[in-house]
Amino acid sequence: MKQQRPLTITGGTLVTPDGLREGSLRMVAGGIESIGTGALDGDETVTAKGKLVAPGLVDLGVFAIDKPAFHFGGITRAALMPDQSPPLDLPSRVSYIAKSGKPDFWVHPLAAATRGLDGREIAELALMREAGAQGVATGRQWVADSGAMLRLLQYASMLDMVVIGHAEDAALVGGAVATAGEVATRRGLPSAPAEAEAIALSRDIALAEMADARIHFRQVTTRMGLDIVRKAKGRGVKVTCGVTPAHFVLSDLATVDFRTFARLSPPLRSENDRQAVREAIADGTIDIISSGHDPRGPEDKRLPFSDSEPGMAGAETLLSMTLSLVRDEIIDLVRAFDLVATAPARILGVNSGVLAAGSEADVAIVDPDKPWVIQSAKMEATAGNTPFDGQPTQGRVTALYKGGVPVDL
Repeated sequence: MKQQRPLTITGGTLVTPDGLREGSLRMVAGGIESIGTGALDGDETVTAKGKLVAPGLVDLGVFAIDKPAFHFGGITRAALMPDQSPPLDLPSRVSYIAKSGKPDFWVHPLAAATRGLDGREIAELALMREAGAQGVATGRQWVADSGAMLRLLQYASMLDMVVIGHAEDAALVGGAVATAGEVATRRGLPSAPAEAEAIALSRDIALAEMADARIHFRQVTTRMGLDIVRKAKGRGVKVTCGVTPAHFVLSDLATVDFRTFARLSPPLRSENDRQAVREAIADGTIDIISSGHDPRGPEDKRLPFSDSEPGMAGAETLLSMTLSLVRDEIIDLVRAFDLVATAPARILGVNSGVLAAGSEADVAIVDPDKPWVIQSAKMEATAGNTPFDGQPTQGRVTALYKGGVPVDL
């Protein structure tokens, strides 16, 4: 459904790249026509007094699409990882996914880097780009073959496609379910050293530098890894990185009772690493915060910790957890929405994620102070496996527009 009538949002605080400003936002024919000009005769008007008017969130790197959950969280677009059944390694599969969520939610498929995601033979990236792929991803796994990874980066560079990588050395990780340290040792959990992330990052950044390619690491979660990314950015490498809220809210102490909702990939890290993530968000080393949405049902989670599958339902809590950084005075509101909307849209190359004339009218009205309690049993996702179950929080979307058309919440 397309926007039939101009719509103007008045009375709210607009979150723009230039800062917060009071004023109105006018949406016409699915796009943002102007900011601050007010409503014209014949416009539909919506009042957002006391609330924020912000860009709809863009979620980079999810493993499942639950439209009600994404709408609840204010997410209007998501980049879907290729780890599907079957994997997104053919143009026909990419094309199907690219059309699947419209009109009220846009799914941007990420092409599988290798056939079957086996890490060996490069997939047909150019054909998948034509079919709608917004980037290339290695999936849940690291590409262990350095030659294959270099060819992938060179090919993606020629096509001007971003490569989204997984930063864990597979040989070091093996069957680990925790980060090596006191908590894993005391609980007897199979663990891998935090250095597994640093080693993977060092190699892939070096290869990306050789290929002059754009590389984005979906999650960087350790102090060592963040230092490597920070230094690479300093010398001009085209590298960006992200993180999910779990890694700046929780440490590996959340696993002491073997609760499988805290079984994640990469696993929760030490308190020192958690603090490093918060520092990296503050100084700009981390470019985006994504939900990592990967809901897992009881058949995957009601198992011994080491046998359970990693993953969390993150779409509904992405915004509120990010706003907690604002309340903690680590970042401001403009930076918060840059992390969850503007920067991911820029990395994907889509015309959204920002309140500016000419951008698509993907807009959220947010009450940043609205209190609510996260309850896994009441989540909109297909499974409510959240490590934040029972946690009080603040910040809710009260209205959402996709292309200027209101979305049912």
